[in-house]
Amino acid sequence: MTPTLGYLLAVLGIVLVIDFALRALPFAILEPLRESRFVRDMGRWMPAGILFVLAVVTLQGHMVAVPGKWWAAAVATGLTVATHLLGGRRMMLSILVGTASYVALLALST
Repeated sequence: MTPTLGYLLAVLGIVLVIDFALRALPFAILEPLRESRFVRDMGRWMPAGILFVLAVVTLQGHMVAVPGKWWAAAVATGLTVATHLLGGRRMMLSILVGTASYVALLALST
């Protein structure tokens, strides 16, 4: 049986209300905390912490997947960090240099 137009519109309306509420809820909760030192510190340190965890998990996965090429990942990681610190903390440049150096090192070592 095909749903009626009214049923489909009701489902769409419910989905839109739930979606809007879920997107607005974090902003409503954080509004009173905007001046909080804790929230400012978390905003400053959390991205770096998340990237650190991601890098560790990626490197660990690489060491398992490609056991003899750990040095390529270590060199590319060092180049990525150096580029990030010396290149004005431009994330896209750091990612580009790290990825390109990793791929080049793997290609040259084969």
